[in-house]
Amino acid sequence: MTEFKRLGQDAIQTKGWFRSYKWLLLRRFSQFTIIALFLISLSPDINIIKGSMISSVVLDSVPLSDPFVLSQSVLASKHIEANALIGAAIVALFYFTVGGRVYCSWVCPVNIITDTAEWLRNKLSIKTALHISSRNRYGLLAFSLLLPLLTGTIVWELVNPVTLLSRSIIFGSAMAWLVVSAIFLLDALVSRRAWCGHLCPMGAFYSLLNHFSLLRVNADKREQCNDCMECFTICPEPQVIRPALKGSTETSTVIFSESCTNCGRCIDICAQDVFSMGSRFHKLPTTHNSHQKEVSS
Repeated sequence: MTEFKRLGQDAIQTKGWFRSYKWLLLRRFSQFTIIALFLISLSPDINIIKGSMISSVVLDSVPLSDPFVLSQSVLASKHIEANALIGAAIVALFYFTVGGRVYCSWVCPVNIITDTAEWLRNKLSIKTALHISSRNRYGLLAFSLLLPLLTGTIVWELVNPVTLLSRSIIFGSAMAWLVVSAIFLLDALVSRRAWCGHLCPMGAFYSLLNHFSLLRVNADKREQCNDCMECFTICPEPQVIRPALKGSTETSTVIFSESCTNCGRCIDICAQDVFSMGSRFHKLPTTHNSHQKEVSS
């Protein structure tokens, strides 16, 4: 495993500091911009986006609704307004296109907390043996969708860290910080990436939209890989990298896993520029096949 003090240093020396953090900086810009838009829109004179990350209206005309929360409302037999359905369809179509778990890395405010916990783990070289299966998040997803059926209420949203934190930031509630602190300590001291990678039902829900998304990370220059393992170290879902990076010459270089968050950190940290952001239809390089034809002729 790469030492933290060396993590990313080769990329910085080769590509420069900005290119070694470009995708991380873009993600933080996205996350903080979304929060800022909600905050400045609290002013009655500014109507950019009103509401919260669960349900909002853009420019007083375009509804946006979280499809995960709407699904719970439907299961709880709640009355659903047409605008909510339209808003959920817009959001679902967006994430269906760019990748469901883009929500986790580019929008969700809890990601900032868990990334900070991961930074602290590496900085202090905290090692923990507890492993939590990523299948647990799908179990929690099923549980969170079963509760509305049994209770007739959206029970999960009472404790959903994403909902609590977004409301706390926008409307000033303090209770969410207890939940967020617990998640931070869980990730930092108990198990690596425990919440986002292994427990969060919201992340599990959005990963279901990820199967056919167009935007994908490609290991299109995998022949340049020098096995430094830094992409595996930095990736929040390292298991998604191997098929594309270490596959045979006939295997696609595209990362197709629904767990990939399109965070771009593998692109940042690779000094060899093995990875890039592209399309799911990215074709295999033709150099190998061309070489075979030359040899056979």
